[in-house]
Amino acid sequence: MLTYIIRRILIIVPMAVAVSFLIYLGLDLTPGDAVSHMLDPTRTVDPEKLAELRHALGLDSPLIVRYWIWLTGVLQGHFGYTLTGGVPISSLLVDRLPATLELSGTALILSTILGSILGTISALRRGSATDNVLTVVGMIGVSIPEFFFGLVAIVVFALNLNWLPVGGRLLPSYDSYWDHIPNLIMPALVLSIMMTAGVMRYARSSMLDALSREFIKTARSKGLPEWRVNLLHGFRVALTPVIVLVGFRLPILIGGSVIVEQVFQWPGLGNLFVSAVRNKDLPVVMTIALLSVVLVLTVSLIIDVLTAVIDPRVRLGA
Repeated sequence: MLTYIIRRILIIVPMAVAVSFLIYLGLDLTPGDAVSHMLDPTRTVDPEKLAELRHALGLDSPLIVRYWIWLTGVLQGHFGYTLTGGVPISSLLVDRLPATLELSGTALILSTILGSILGTISALRRGSATDNVLTVVGMIGVSIPEFFFGLVAIVVFALNLNWLPVGGRLLPSYDSYWDHIPNLIMPALVLSIMMTAGVMRYARSSMLDALSREFIKTARSKGLPEWRVNLLHGFRVALTPVIVLVGFRLPILIGGSVIVEQVFQWPGLGNLFVSAVRNKDLPVVMTIALLSVVLVLTVSLIIDVLTAVIDPRVRLGA
């Protein structure tokens, strides 16, 4: 297993570089640049000054040169500066990344626990009214977009009932970190809705498949209690594909936080990414995109290892 892990880690670097180049190429092909987004469209600007500004920012260099400069800086641990404000990107990551991890991590924990429990209950009560209700709820959760749930939550719980704040994270009036927990409740719940529905449906299918296996029939023939058969034998086998789903949903969850962060004005990477795309701030966009690529590849490795640990039948290549 150790050899497999080392080989996968070595593969992550060239794959991340290849994907980042494709992203850089795609962004470069879009019209305009950071300078054009900084200009006031109502004023006429001297073309020579525009050329000087593009030269100062390195935007007039060939694509491969600009990408190489950015890549070598990243490999040295230097993410550069924003084109629109000259702020170190590393400081922006330090400020924004904890907020996104907090939101996504909370949503991941909630959705995994709720989805697994509800999916298991639905499978154990297959064909019952409970199963039908949970199936309908799961279809609704998967079908309706997150921004709709977010707007409804703001109107109901913030504006009408006044139970929770409209948005924001750490406000100046807060004395401690725990004061902002009410700010976290709505965005975390909204972000976890679609994930919960997906995990629930997947857990139900996996649990039904596990309960139909021969070893379940053998366990019942030995006179084991039904709860022991279902939880210790069936649920353990059903958990493996659920872990795979949850792992691969983590990067998607962070990507989905872009919408939720916009709705609730949560100061995370999602808000920063949207702002950078609007301003054509390539260094910021590329840094966040690279982090996402590395996260996907790392999660893939972790899932393979966890699957092998949970399910003894799985053998990783040596």
